[in-house]
Amino acid sequence: QVQLVESGGGWVQPGGSLRLSCVVSGLAFDQYAIIWYRQAPGQQRESVASITTFGPIKYADSVKGRFTISRDNAKSTAYLQMNDLKPEDTAVYVCNCLSLTQSYWGQGTQVTVSS
Repeated sequence: QVQLVESGGGWVQPGGSLRLSCVVSGLAFDQYAIIWYRQAPGQQRESVASITTFGPIKYADSVKGRFTISRDNAKSTAYLQMNDLKPEDTAVYVCNCLSLTQSYWGQGTQVTVSS
């Protein structure tokens, strides 16, 4: 059974930092791209950052220079380091494992940025 479990969310003041983790089990982690999405209330889900099996990374323009995606294949874990957080970063952040034929989702972790 495939499981993706996100953690690390919470409340933080503007300018603060959080590190999200996505622990994956039940699949060959190193054969999947990892994508972090977020969805704020009343808004469409958007891709925040992605990292492929061999490393190329992409970021949404809104988070470039502030967020860093990484992966540790030995631990089957993906990370999203979020710095200089802004109120508009408030959302549920969800991890996605994606291959050519399969897609798996976690349940998400809430990130709230407010003063």
